[in-house]
Amino acid sequence: MPPVSDLSALPCAVAPVSEVPEGCSAARVARVDRALLTVLTADGERRVPWSGSGDGGPAVGDWVALRGERAVSVLPRRTAFVRTAAGRTSAPQVVAANVDLVLVVDSLVGEARLRRVERYLAVAWASGATPVVVLTKADLCPDVPAAVAAVAEDAIGVDVLAVSAVTGEGVAQVAARIGPGCTAVMVGPSGVGKSSLTNALAGRSVAGTAGIRADGRGRHTTTARELHQLPGGGLLIDTPGMRELALPGADGLDAAYADVTGWATECRFRDCAHRTEPGCAVAAAIERGDLDPARLTAWRKLQAEAHRQELRSDARARAAETARLRSLHRQLRAR
Repeated sequence: MPPVSDLSALPCAVAPVSEVPEGCSAARVARVDRALLTVLTADGERRVPWSGSGDGGPAVGDWVALRGERAVSVLPRRTAFVRTAAGRTSAPQVVAANVDLVLVVDSLVGEARLRRVERYLAVAWASGATPVVVLTKADLCPDVPAAVAAVAEDAIGVDVLAVSAVTGEGVAQVAARIGPGCTAVMVGPSGVGKSSLTNALAGRSVAGTAGIRADGRGRHTTTARELHQLPGGGLLIDTPGMRELALPGADGLDAAYADVTGWATECRFRDCAHRTEPGCAVAAAIERGDLDPARLTAWRKLQAEAHRQELRSDARARAAETARLRSLHRQLRAR
């Protein structure tokens, strides 16, 4: 990774520096290997051990305070792309911190995976950063405009870009959004071309790639999150493909499903479930063809998932849900 001449060359240097404890210096985390961090400092790249405390520890993109040869604390985060850790745990996992742009990457090979894109957008909106959908492998798609339009119809308020790392189509458009002072994170499932796009944006090979399978899908190559410096002065965090992206909560759902929530505000009843209630604006929008019923179904599914996650992680919420169910059972018995 090219050395950094001074902290002003690193995005977001001013605010974190004001939070650095006395006797420490600031560094940006470029990679995390268990308790060993690769960081960018005013003197270039260094490898330092993490000796701080706290849940989760530092993530790629974090600013940390260095005391001597050790990272001792994580400085306050501006934004964070967070998912629920895979498995049965409900612990939040920070994928990337202090990002300005979330590139939600999917492939133009095969049918559009709209529900998957919507899920990523919900988490992206919740991060506090600006999401952009990037559709890769445009050189393998017979009708790029139609494919982009299908995704753009559901990605409300989000720019949708088509790119090809092979021909270079659209790469400049993506690069223009990651200018000086900008940190972007690239997220998406395995095999959609994130590593190839990373290399195209960097102008050199910084991420491993693999060939395309017989079904047109790519192969998993990235094994660790890593921050790369781009020629234009921006920073890009490449991430391994995610087999599952569990929502950490309901934040971001309203933005990702702005059409559903917009119609919901016009329902006659505030607690409308959008099923058979009279005066339901959501049902009326579906009947008129103004709202895709699949969007409502997907919104309900993610709302339910977010609620379950809240119950798993919040003891107070679990107690309130138990009390609600007991009250409902008592009412049913009384009837």
